[in-house]
Amino acid sequence: MIHEKIKISTLKETKAYMKTYLLENYEEIDPNRRRPLVLICPGGGYEFTTDREAEAVAMQYLAKGYHACVLRYSVKPAEFPKALGELAWCVAYLKEHAVKYGICAEKIILAGFSAGGHLAASLGVFWDKEWLAKETGLSKEQMRPGGLILSYPVITSGQYAHRGSFDQLMGNSKNKELQQLLSLEEQVSENVPPVFIWHTLTDEAVPVENMFLFVRSLQKFGVLVEAHLFPKGQHGLALANEETMIKNLGFGVEKHCQKWMELSIDWIQNIMEES
Repeated sequence: MIHEKIKISTLKETKAYMKTYLLENYEEIDPNRRRPLVLICPGGGYEFTTDREAEAVAMQYLAKGYHACVLRYSVKPAEFPKALGELAWCVAYLKEHAVKYGICAEKIILAGFSAGGHLAASLGVFWDKEWLAKETGLSKEQMRPGGLILSYPVITSGQYAHRGSFDQLMGNSKNKELQQLLSLEEQVSENVPPVFIWHTLTDEAVPVENMFLFVRSLQKFGVLVEAHLFPKGQHGLALANEETMIKNLGFGVEKHCQKWMELSIDWIQNIMEES
């Protein structure tokens, strides 16, 4: 396995970095193999990036034969669009080094949790925008993700917003235009890549309406979407099993929600076959 810590180099100074978990190719098996890659954006309300939605998630995708990376993006006091630029840089970097690492460049899939879901979905809706190309110095094709896996994502800045995420992301720039721009259900177009999304009905931190609003917009523009709604489960379940539970709180195990990982792996296989 190729395990590296890569410092991100954007137009703006940053301490963000990406960790790689890349499966090597072997002459005996297939020296030219190209695998999809899942680039993980942990949640944390844009205040921090949680460990529970990072390496443990990467290991699950590795076990199924996919490459994985984890982005530790900039958070408070960093403001929009700094983290978005970092994510775009990572996608471009992985595409540039696709041959070296055995990556299928068209199948770099962003997996975001909570606020990390907002970050992943942001690149999903903004990758083709001129203002982002100007902000990052990257071409649209360099930034284009191959798909989105969104776990209980922050989406809307409206009535059902997770207000803390937007407070951190907007910082002092609290104007209505920026607030609307960051409400991602309003930014969907036909150019959004295929989406896998899941949520729970009893999530009190990020209401399930975030998923509903995004799915409706995706449907409106004909974007391929697979959505899963589980009847119960608190926010921030990660893998929803003992591996990512918070032991001293007894938090984070919901057996019926554990299926999301297997479902997402099936979804990756499906979009590979359809493309």
